[in-house]
Amino acid sequence: MEDLFGQVPLTGPDQPPEHAEKNHQGDDAGAEPGILRDPSEDPAPEASASVPTGRKSTASGSQRGPLAVRMRPKNLDEVVGQQHLLGQGSPLRQLAAGAAAGGPAGPSSLVLWGPPGTGKTTLAHVIARGTGRKFVELSAITAGVKDVRRVMDEALTARDLYRTTTVLFLDEIHRFNKAQQDALLPGVENRWVVLVAATTENPSFSVVSPLLSRSLLLTLRPLTDKDIELLLQRAVDDERGFDGTVRFAPEALEHLVRLSGGDARRALTALEAAAGVAFGDAEGTLRDPDEPLTLELQHTEQAVDAAAVRYDRAGDQHYDVISAFIKSIRGSDVDAALHYLARMLEAGEDPRFLARRIVISAAEDVGMADPTALQTAVAAAQAVQLIGMPEGRIILAEAVVHLATAPKSNAAYMGINRAIGDVRAGLGNGIPAHLRDAHYPGAGQLGHGKGYVYSHDEPHGVAAQQYPPDDLVGKDYYQPTLNGAERDIQPRLERLRRIIRGN
Repeated sequence: MEDLFGQVPLTGPDQPPEHAEKNHQGDDAGAEPGILRDPSEDPAPEASASVPTGRKSTASGSQRGPLAVRMRPKNLDEVVGQQHLLGQGSPLRQLAAGAAAGGPAGPSSLVLWGPPGTGKTTLAHVIARGTGRKFVELSAITAGVKDVRRVMDEALTARDLYRTTTVLFLDEIHRFNKAQQDALLPGVENRWVVLVAATTENPSFSVVSPLLSRSLLLTLRPLTDKDIELLLQRAVDDERGFDGTVRFAPEALEHLVRLSGGDARRALTALEAAAGVAFGDAEGTLRDPDEPLTLELQHTEQAVDAAAVRYDRAGDQHYDVISAFIKSIRGSDVDAALHYLARMLEAGEDPRFLARRIVISAAEDVGMADPTALQTAVAAAQAVQLIGMPEGRIILAEAVVHLATAPKSNAAYMGINRAIGDVRAGLGNGIPAHLRDAHYPGAGQLGHGKGYVYSHDEPHGVAAQQYPPDDLVGKDYYQPTLNGAERDIQPRLERLRRIIRGN
């Protein structure tokens, strides 16, 4: 029997674990006592008309749990991603080993922090399979202090009477207020329970300090595209998933990976929906029942109601779109620039790459016509790194609008190119003696620093003296335009050159 929260009741003080196991026979025969039954272990339903009769009826999913639930790993070796947390002897492996864990150290309470779909609940269910421990699951959305205290009391009884450790998985712990979290402290501190808490919000702000100090904080990272691709392929091939009844067209697989955003649950949910569309389209058509059904791009687009953006981050589209983006900024077409920015973001382009290109454009194409453009671009790059997506799109858009609508000048860019050209041509040999370093003994005997005029001693802070090498005297590398702020720079530059060169 399950309680109001859908959990298996804990063993009572007068009911030893061996008796409790008998109470879980029948529908949950063979399950570990105190462990929630995994829907992936349910027997497969009868074949339906929409599934090839020569294969197992795993593709319909009409009478089974969600694909994301069925594909949950049974052990840590099946877990994809988070390898930085799964090393030998890690706290997660110690917990998952259950009573078989060796060594004098006891299990540690954990706070799992990470974005949705990165494996927090999955890891908890793997831990639930550990032997010799009782697993209880609560959700902070529905549970309260009374439920927490009940779990603590029963866990204390189980420890004292039966030497059984209770593992409490508390999902969405950030939804607990301070009083509710404080109720966990005695049990965690005295190890009546081993707490495994999951949260998508920063624990520094959402979990009380005393509870954090008694737990290990483990940060889960978003899954990579390769991780998501491996999960999707496993779901297609594994008997818990589609058991080979479907296969991917390359474009469909790429589309699902891109739309997942590093969220495994989202990827598997989209796959299940796309497979439903594919089987629905195949009804009434003539095809070999032993051949797997191909999941096409149109099926994934129809299932998730999002068109695939034609953009290959490793191919021509990557270079073509970024080229059009930069040229639109340079050409002052703000609307086109925003379009290409949106196109790349929707295709999953790294926003840090886009921020770097915007910084380059600010210096190359806007330049001194609006010196504040570079400040905006650098600030945007730093802000995107700090904030991330999806809010980072707003910051990038502001920078793009600034650059596209700013006056343009490539004078500084062309100036450095001219200077580099002369250096590569062998021009500019030597340094005028009066500009050379004169701080060390003997430098004066070499004439270093002799005749140097300190600029701040001269009117307007500008001294008439030679700065470039002899063969570059009178060479003008920087040639300002009449655009924006350079309109004011040009007459000032002409006066500076007259004074410096003594004209």
